[in-house]
Amino acid sequence: MIAVVIPAHNEARRLGRCLKAVKVAAAQAEQAGYQVSILVVLDRCSDGSAAVARRHGVQTLDVHAGNVGMARRAGAAKVIEQGASWLACTDADSQVPPHWLLSQLAFGADVVCGTVHVECWQPWQKAALRRLYLSRYEAREGHRHIHGANLGVSAQAYLQIGGFQPLPAHEDVQLVRDLEAQGAQISWTARHSVATSSRRDSRAREGFGDYLASLEVTVS
Repeated sequence: MIAVVIPAHNEARRLGRCLKAVKVAAAQAEQAGYQVSILVVLDRCSDGSAAVARRHGVQTLDVHAGNVGMARRAGAAKVIEQGASWLACTDADSQVPPHWLLSQLAFGADVVCGTVHVECWQPWQKAALRRLYLSRYEAREGHRHIHGANLGVSAQAYLQIGGFQPLPAHEDVQLVRDLEAQGAQISWTARHSVATSSRRDSRAREGFGDYLASLEVTVS
């Protein structure tokens, strides 16, 4: 079974778009003969995130961690217990492409690290910021970017290194570094780029929004 794990903290505004895209990718994988399960990990949600997940007919798990590493870890544990052999991770403010899951599996690797792209740059108005970001981002095969919004890992490799660490940020980077140290086979690809939000109000400190804010200071 393929399992998609999506942590969410008060993401009612964006979660619907995320789940719509994930369900399209799941349908393609199911047509190819795979079983797919989708799990939203509701971390201290006080908005309508749970209702959005219910409308889309996906599984939910309530946690009270206030910590993205702990949320991903809890979600991964639940789906592995249910029989998942492949974990596909994305974020509640992101939209995966239709071929996302099949593309991950096609590599036959232990881990697949994908790229992300920004479709809407609001509220970042400075063209200089966008140019600086794009000049530093390698959207190509063999890149070395790590994004929780576009990450796949076999359950076997995941369990061997103890899974996501309960970190408030960069839990995705730590996971991949631990897998590298274990000798896991890693594919670094731009073949299934995920659209991600460029919002300022990041749910996780030191995440993508904070990175863009640091670039804004550079070009000011």
